[in-house]
This record gives sequence, structure tokens and C-alpha cells, in this order.
Amino acid sequence: MSGGVDSAVAAALLAEQGHALTGVTLKLWCYGASPVGPRACCTLEAIGDARAVARRMGFPHFVVDAEEVFRARVLQPFLDAYASGRTPYPCALCNQHLKFGDLMARMELVGADALATGHYARLARDEGGTVGLFRAVDRAKDQSYALALVARAALERARFPLGELTKDEVRGHASRLGLAVWDKPESQDLCFVPNGDYAGFMTEKLGERRGTAAGPIEDVTGRRLGTHRGIIHYTVGQRRGLGIAAPEPLYVLAVEPERDAVVVGPRAALERPGLITEPVNWLVSMPPSSGTEVSAQIRYHHRPAPARVHPLEDGRAEVRFETPQSAITAGQICVLYDGDRVLGGAAIAHATGASPRAVAGLAPAIAS
Repeated sequence: MSGGVDSAVAAALLAEQGHALTGVTLKLWCYGASPVGPRACCTLEAIGDARAVARRMGFPHFVVDAEEVFRARVLQPFLDAYASGRTPYPCALCNQHLKFGDLMARMELVGADALATGHYARLARDEGGTVGLFRAVDRAKDQSYALALVARAALERARFPLGELTKDEVRGHASRLGLAVWDKPESQDLCFVPNGDYAGFMTEKLGERRGTAAGPIEDVTGRRLGTHRGIIHYTVGQRRGLGIAAPEPLYVLAVEPERDAVVVGPRAALERPGLITEPVNWLVSMPPSSGTEVSAQIRYHHRPAPARVHPLEDGRAEVRFETPQSAITAGQICVLYDGDRVLGGAAIAHATGASPRAVAGLAPAIAS
């Protein structure tokens, strides 16, 4: 229970159905940074909101200290990724390692049968009895992408009470049940970076110094166009904040930490035909056969694109799109769908195909 309306309604609906519940709020690094505020979660006020919902619905509520796990499994990989020129998606790591990792292990210690959250996603069993992860009914709120790294064994004991509901219906239930959070605003940024300034958070709050050195901004031919503020300020596909005057809009095409360089070019140069993932978390009983048609989503707000998947012997996968996709970014999550069902997900290792610098004869043909 984060203190927001979604987890509140998920818990309240289960309590209304007669389930024996225990409400849990994970105390992460960011809780207590400020006592109150407009944020929907990650404040001391949010803990109070979660506790008030539990009190109204008649079930106990506890705060579990998960700060060390959060630092080790979410914050540190977040820092390491940005410092190495990658763009991570920490929400997937939080779901994988905290909610459906550490918290599920704690759940087993107290003898609980299932872990329910306020995620918008659905679970159902296929003909073989394997639990499957599916998109939510409310496509605008669907969070199956953020859950794709959760182990299949954990999903066996998960419950998503909001999967069949729309956001308006959720707020309606909250109002009907007299929950004070019924009209609470949603958080839009990372819970631990409330203002969206990732680089500032890394340097000012955590003292990170990797990736902060100034370096060249170059075009695809290697011509220096300007100086950047440190590679942690840049991600593939970025247009704003380059500080370069040019006759056409320029976008970040690559971040090269080994040279402390940022490569920019026209929007068309962002398009690549495919990608290689890190080892895939398959959520089906067997990985699909090579060449299986899928829909591949490469960012949280990316429209899934038709592709074919080719599982590799080392556990990774190659994804080949029907049409080239823009801004395929190392560190983001690639989630593979068959209709509404999640087949599996993994971090993106690199895009495939000739990079703009390779076309110019300045780099290998395949990114590595």
C-alpha cells in the first residue's frame, strides 16, 4: 500500500469480499524526505493515508523497512546504468526485486497465501494451467509492461484486483467506500525523483560523480559541435537541452561512455531494424520458436510494434521489427506480447543494424 488510491482500492475490495488482509507499506529510501507534500506516494503523509484506509476497512497495517534492498537492487543499478550510458527503467526492478521479491519472501514467513497490489494488469491460466500475465482492461493505465520482469513463480501467488477496472471505476469505489484518498492525485515521475531531474538527483542527493565530466557532442562524422555537461544528462532520442544551434532539429543518437561523447544527428538516424536483449524472463511454459510473430514494446509509452522474436542459446533474444523503430535505447525494457498476453521481458542490450557512425565509417556495423 503506497498511500495512493489504486492500492487503497485493491485492498478495500478484497476486505469487502471477506478476505483476511494485512496491509503493508514498504519504507524505501525516499520516504521521509519531506513530511508532507502533493506527491501521491513516498512521503510520511502517504504512510498515514495507507494506515487510515486499513483502519477504515478493518485490517492491520504495518510498515516494512526495505531501504537496504531498495538501495542495492534499484538505486545502485539505476546509478550504474546512467553512468555507463544506459537509460534504466527502475520501476521494473522495483517490482521484480522488492514487491515480488523481498516482500513476497516476507509474506511466506508470516504464512500469507497471496500478495495483492494496485497494479493495472490481469492474471489468467492457459489451457496447460500456466499462469499468464495480461494487459489490463483500462489500456491507458495498463502496467503489464512494468511487471514483465517478475518471475512466473511469483505471479502464481499474485493478485491484481484492479485488472478488470477502469481508473474512473477505481475512484468510484474509493468514494463509495468512504476512502479519503478517492481524489488523491497520481504521481507521474519516479517515486525517488519527484521533480524528474534524474541527473540532479544523482549528483546532489547521492553524490554520484561518474558520467558527470564534460565531453564532446559530435555529429555522425565525428565533427565536434559542442560540449555536453556529462553523459548522465543525455539519453537516446533526446532533443531538448543540447545547446546546439543547427539548421535542423538534432537528437541524441548514441551515448558513448568510453569516450565521454554524445553523438547527435537527424531524427531519421534514430531508426534501427531490431535489438538484442539481455536474458529474457519468459512468462510462458516454453520460449516461443524462432521467428514467432510478436508485438514488441520498447518503452513504457511506446506503441507495441509488429516483430519476430528469435530466442538465443544464451537466454537472450533478438527482436526484428517489421519496420524500423526509433530510439531503441539500451537499458530500457523490451516486452513481448501475443495479443494481450505478456510472453516475456528483458532489458535491451543494444540495437542492431548499422549505426549512423558505422555508415560514416567511424564505428563497427553492429553496436555492442
